[in-house]
Amino acid sequence: MIRLKMNPLTESATLLRRAGVVLGSVGLTALFSLLVLLRALFGRLNRTIVDKYCREWSAALLRLVRVSLTVRGAVPDFGDGRRYIIMCTHASHYDIPVTFVSMPGSVRMLAKKELFGIPLLGQAMKAAEFPAIDRANRQRAVQDLARARAMMESGIVLWAAPEGTRSPDGKLLPFKKGCFHLALDTQAVIVPVAVRGIHRVLPARTWQINLGQPVDVRVGTPIETAGKTKDDLADVMAQVRLRLEDLLGDGEAA
Repeated sequence: MIRLKMNPLTESATLLRRAGVVLGSVGLTALFSLLVLLRALFGRLNRTIVDKYCREWSAALLRLVRVSLTVRGAVPDFGDGRRYIIMCTHASHYDIPVTFVSMPGSVRMLAKKELFGIPLLGQAMKAAEFPAIDRANRQRAVQDLARARAMMESGIVLWAAPEGTRSPDGKLLPFKKGCFHLALDTQAVIVPVAVRGIHRVLPARTWQINLGQPVDVRVGTPIETAGKTKDDLADVMAQVRLRLEDLLGDGEAA
């Protein structure tokens, strides 16, 4: 078990503090995006640097809201040559920074294509090997899938949210099929990860920020998809849901 203590004091942020967190988060994101782009421009960007920037950016975002972070469970050896995809519960914008801080290896978020249209951030994500799968366009989806598979084979660990959108209370929402198709298409090892308590930091669709919240990252037993086909899709989805429900445990939304 790993404990990453930011600050244990729990409080609801004032309007002024909320504004500071928002402005600070935007500023940090712009700064690290610019660093990535400048290194890429001069041919000095590599995966190790991107990993470092992702973790530094994430740690700085979490310090702004003083998250008290604990990591439980056995994290797989992402460097063993197999393809991996982390399937994580999704109840806050902070799920991704928490994952970057908690997990080793070269973790990259499987992003919505709309994020790539954000100035600075979108260009930085492309330079930093963040993939997107556009299943609305079959030809593009095939190309995106091939790129994602090649990235995974080269050591990238993909992060995906099977719920597709943020849960307002930490309870699991219905799953979407996209990331499961990707896992089966790439024969990836699925690593279920549940983030307990994260919905209290910044509840979905609100601007209420709660400081000093305890957040518990729980890593579950990996699920193999080698040899499975699309006929096994429903079974794999059910396995992942069962693992995540077990990791969340009773009282997650309390």
